Amino acid sequence: MKKSLLFITPELPYPLQSGGKVKTFRLLASLAERYEITLVCPLKLEDSKHLEAFHAVSPCSKHLHEAVNVPRSAKNLLLSYLRRWPLNVQRSFSAALQQRVAEIVESYDLAVLDHYEIYPYIPANTSVPVVYHAHNAYYRLWQRYAELPGNPILRLAAAMESYRVRRCETRVARCAQLTFAAPNDAAELIAGGVDERLIRDTYHLGDDSQLALPELRWGSTGKRLMYVGFLGWEANAEGLLWFIASVWPLLARRHPDLTFEIVGKGADERLLAAVKDVPRIKLLGFVENLEDVYSRSRVSVAPLRFGSGMKVKVLDAMARGMPTVTTAVGAEGIAITRGEQLAVADSPEDFAAAVDLLLTDQSSWEQMSVAARRLISDRYTWDSLFAAMHCALGSLFERPRHSEQLVAYRGLHAR
Repeated sequence: MKKSLLFITPELPYPLQSGGKVKTFRLLASLAERYEITLVCPLKLEDSKHLEAFHAVSPCSKHLHEAVNVPRSAKNLLLSYLRRWPLNVQRSFSAALQQRVAEIVESYDLAVLDHYEIYPYIPANTSVPVVYHAHNAYYRLWQRYAELPGNPILRLAAAMESYRVRRCETRVARCAQLTFAAPNDAAELIAGGVDERLIRDTYHLGDDSQLALPELRWGSTGKRLMYVGFLGWEANAEGLLWFIASVWPLLARRHPDLTFEIVGKGADERLLAAVKDVPRIKLLGFVENLEDVYSRSRVSVAPLRFGSGMKVKVLDAMARGMPTVTTAVGAEGIAITRGEQLAVADSPEDFAAAVDLLLTDQSSWEQMSVAARRLISDRYTWDSLFAAMHCALGSLFERPRHSEQLVAYRGLHAR
């Protein structure tokens, strides 16, 4: 008989349009092979529109939902300060859904907190083992945003939010009986007082099914760059705006026949304006079959200047064998040797030079294509990741729960 698992996540993991949603959905599907899962999920923005489609493919046995409409605003930021928790906790909270969870949680064998911001849904006096699945160190996103040039008031607000998120992430991990985190994030949690014996590695991975596709061939490509990502995400939009303004002019002077195709929906007025008078940069919007874009492109770019965690867009390109140029932020958490599996550059001049090399040097292009696929095959596949996670979860049922976890969890709720 399967054990029961209560899985709480801050947004509907569907449609699969971001790395976080892909990770959550695939994790649920894998867990469903061994557990009867009840999914608890506040519904935000357009989640309600996708609910029926999600239920048709959901691996979960039961679902608990509640509409939550808390926009990112000055008012809600102030309320989050009054409640002494980060803004994203405020934006994910529903008292009604919290009450529903409190009524059922003790009947489960295990509870999984998917992201830090939904910790208030687990009662402070729970006797159920709690697992924290940390997708990323989200405080870094706020920290890096605060470090960019811009409005000093917004930068100060971002810096303060970074502090609040970091404190919350660390406290949630200290209270959990088991935490899954990326290796570089785990090191910071340990420095913050989390018991390293209770941390296991996890990753955001890409579409490893691309490893089964034939190798890309230099001869079938043209002088074309590609980018894939959700353009409504500020880190993606800001990085593209930087690339178009600072890197593209350098490349365009060297390669008058170069084109750049940007795949993804959600482009705002800034991006539309940036490409309006640049005929060789094309916004393609959503593309159903990315293979068409991969097969005709020579280099993928991922010009990220802030963000956190492993970037699925980068892993996807590597799995396909598409030579990629990214920044240190874009390469974060991936066990690469710079210039071997990925090209990494942070200044406009270095970024353009790295792209130029891959555009013009067939040998470098082919070596990176092969090395990138080999790394993904060896280290970053879903099957190997989930096998390790299942083993770690199984160990929770082989030992008594630490009494200090209950004390710590009560302290977290007291804030």
